[in-house]
Amino acid sequence: MQFILVYVREAHAIDGSRPNSRVQIEDPVSDFERQEVASSCIANLKLPMTTVVDGVDDKVGTAYQGLPDRLYLIGKDGKIAYAGGRGPRGFQPEELEDSIIEELNKIWKSGKKAKATKTKRNKQTDAKGK
Repeated sequence: MQFILVYVREAHAIDGSRPNSRVQIEDPVSDFERQEVASSCIANLKLPMTTVVDGVDDKVGTAYQGLPDRLYLIGKDGKIAYAGGRGPRGFQPEELEDSIIEELNKIWKSGKKAKATKTKRNKQTDAKGK
């Protein structure tokens, strides 16, 4: 399993529609500029994951509704197995975790490896009858 960050348009650029005083960058006008902004962001936040950068045409961000941020799980078959709500308020980490477990169980269904199980929290919730 691999986690990948897709850097899309800066949500709070000083020349954007929702500027933020903590972000002191202009919205990039070229792919090269966006790559530089993304590299700076990744370094400053010390993000320890593979990162790819959407072009200034915003094709990926638009297709996946990535602004401000989203969590997606792509199954081994290449299809979307989980599409989370708009973050950060729409994040449901437990739902993503359950979807990861479901995808792993599909891979491990041969029975040679122990199946992943739902979290203790989910077992308790399920027992109470969601």
